[in-house]
Amino acid sequence: MGLNILLIEDDEIERLKFARVLQKNNYPHNIIEAINGEEALDVLAQKEKLPDLIFLDLNMPKMNGLEFLKELKADATLQYLPVVILSTSNNHQDLKEAYRIGASGYIVKPLKYEDYVHKIKCLIEYWTVNELVKG
Repeated sequence: MGLNILLIEDDEIERLKFARVLQKNNYPHNIIEAINGEEALDVLAQKEKLPDLIFLDLNMPKMNGLEFLKELKADATLQYLPVVILSTSNNHQDLKEAYRIGASGYIVKPLKYEDYVHKIKCLIEYWTVNELVKG
C-alpha cells in the first residue's frame, strides 16, 4: 500500500525530479504538492486527508521551511507527521534548528542525479516500513 506524501517545494524542476524517481521505481505512492509553507498549511487544514509523510524544502518564498515546521509542530493534530528536510543547504545552523523544532530527517540534495535517486529511494523504503500515526 502506498504512502500519501506531501512534497513542499517551490522549484518545479525539483518537484518533477522527485515524482520521476517514484515513477521510475514503480513506487505506488501518492504525491500531494505545495509550493510553499502557506499552501502546505492549507492542504493540511483538510484534516481528514492527512499525508503519512512530508518532504520539505527550506528555502521558499512567503513561508520558509523552518517557519512551516514550527507551525506544524505547534498543532496537536499535525505534530506527529514525520517531516524530512530536502534542502540544498548544508548550513549547520539550519540542520540544528530543523532537528530542534522536530524534523525527522535532513537530507542535502546532491548535485548528481544518480546520488539524488539513491537518497530518495533510501528515504522512501525506510518510511514505507515504519509505523506511522494514522489520523
